[in-house]
Amino acid sequence: MNAIEVENLVRTFNGRRAVDDITFAVAEGEVFGFLGPNGAGKTTTIRVLTGQLRPTAGSARVAGCDVVRDLERMKPQIGVVFEHQNVYPRMSGRGNLAFSAQLYGVDERRVDELLEEVGLRERAGDRVQHYSNGMKQRLLIARALLHQPRVLFLDEPTRGLDPAVAREIRQVVAGLADRGVTVFLTTHYMEEADQLCGRVAFLEQGRIAALDTPERLKRIHGQRYLSVRLNDGQTATLSLDDPADGQQLGELAASGRIVTVHSAEATLEEVFIELTGRRLVE
Repeated sequence: MNAIEVENLVRTFNGRRAVDDITFAVAEGEVFGFLGPNGAGKTTTIRVLTGQLRPTAGSARVAGCDVVRDLERMKPQIGVVFEHQNVYPRMSGRGNLAFSAQLYGVDERRVDELLEEVGLRERAGDRVQHYSNGMKQRLLIARALLHQPRVLFLDEPTRGLDPAVAREIRQVVAGLADRGVTVFLTTHYMEEADQLCGRVAFLEQGRIAALDTPERLKRIHGQRYLSVRLNDGQTATLSLDDPADGQQLGELAASGRIVTVHSAEATLEEVFIELTGRRLVE
């Protein structure tokens, strides 16, 4: 069963198509990556799928609900974490969650469960203004999960975070997937998508340029190669798909000049450039 179904979705602004006739589906319990540079249409798509914008054309269903006709029925079944951290800085972490729990009609015991889950229990009584960006991001994810949504939308959850903190956020997301929560993830970071996502879609100028598993995209559109370090300090990069490079590798091996050999595959970033002619961040 699909948690998200999108068919021929269009959203225009002043005659310009920010989302241009896209179709895709996300299975229940899947972590789905929606990747593209600024202005590609990622956030607009999320705003349509969460009922904040009406589609210009086409249709979308989330958690079995039409995003226009069934909006009120859909809202309790989704959670959303946008890029901007809209927390109450003078309240404690627990206070932020307790306030939202009251709005949702959720038992406050759920607050402590989530503080433990996202690693904030020891700092729960501190004012959020003293939290790091990574702690605030974990608090936002906890808030989005208070009402146990079926689908969680994460818009650039690790943007601007240092690598160690970003790793912590990825671990939280992976834990959600293990529990069967459907995660719709937008990110600039291809390595993050490669680690977390079962499938990814490349969005370019409002259109989907490719949609598949990271592994299959890298295999079909990328190149496999060897990095060969020689005893004179030079490094040769040889394609595993090029017979001429295969012959050169044999010659180097026979000459005894090889010190080390490492295999490598294309990155998602390289595949994105191959398919769109653009870098993710320009």
